[in-house]
Amino acid sequence: MNLLLRIGLGGLSILLVAAVIGPFIAPSSAHDIDITRELLAPGEGGLLGTGVNGVDVLSWLLHGARVSLTVGLSVVAVSLSVGLFFGTIAGFFGGWFDTILMRIIDVLLAFPGILLAIYIAAVLPPSLTNVVLALSATGWVGYARLVRGQVLQVRELDYVQACRAMGMGSARTITRHVLPNIAGPVLVHGSFGLGGAILGEAALSFLGLGVAPGTPSWGALLDDGAQFLLVAPHLAIAPGLAILIAVLTFNFLGDGLRDHLDVRS
Repeated sequence: MNLLLRIGLGGLSILLVAAVIGPFIAPSSAHDIDITRELLAPGEGGLLGTGVNGVDVLSWLLHGARVSLTVGLSVVAVSLSVGLFFGTIAGFFGGWFDTILMRIIDVLLAFPGILLAIYIAAVLPPSLTNVVLALSATGWVGYARLVRGQVLQVRELDYVQACRAMGMGSARTITRHVLPNIAGPVLVHGSFGLGGAILGEAALSFLGLGVAPGTPSWGALLDDGAQFLLVAPHLAIAPGLAILIAVLTFNFLGDGLRDHLDVRS
């Protein structure tokens, strides 16, 4: 196991522990309000200080870790499922469906994904489900394009041609011989996608278009920090570091998986 994979798995373990047991070990609830302790610096108001209305920053971060990981895993699951389905069909069968799908992908790639996500999130009411929907609306495109390219290569290999020659059905050939052999690149892409989804949720929440108001979110806390940057810089530094660590963790994990699964290395 290479160093990057070790670092990625270690960081992922910490994030999972924070998301699962963090709310139970947090100093207080994410919704506890004490205006007499508003915007206290670290040390005066707990380990990481307090925020607007005296909310404990550490507690908000621990509760927000669950929201961020939930969004990240949900977006990757939805995007991967949709992209895997369409990409496999387009790559294996080709024809008119492949042509139409690639034109749709070209159109979607012509627009920055975050702008389309902002538009969808602005139209829909703020909620966790709508954030996942907004980020998945363009997230599946990368998976579909990757899967299609991989399937185009694998379908020409000898063992797939042998399956066809023996009369094996397309569904069985795909599930038993094609998909297992493209799992590596898809898994690596999914690891990078987790970091991108967490960053996307933070961006939407920072703009006020993410989760419902009052829901613990790193992006929402970062928005508060931007408003009080000179008075309480810790309010922006803490969630900013949390987002940075989470994104780096999944980038390291993706790089490590890519090196680990590359048979040429």
